Amino acid sequence: MGLGFQMYVSEKMKILIKKLKTALHNHARYIATRNEIARLPLDVALDLGLSRGDANEIARKAVWN
Repeated sequence: MGLGFQMYVSEKMKILIKKLKTALHNHARYIATRNEIARLPLDVALDLGLSRGDANEIARKAVWN
């Protein structure tokens, strides 16, 4: 296997690692956002027009949309 192939594999691994880091970062943001919404006091959640039961959907939209 030549140097060109090694460079190709190296570049593909860098791309894969970058995508994995991004996915892990987004998942961590999702979990933190979901937990914050779920822990809101009921009166605060109602004032904001949020349902703590909708925390998963709200967090998903906040991170991935």
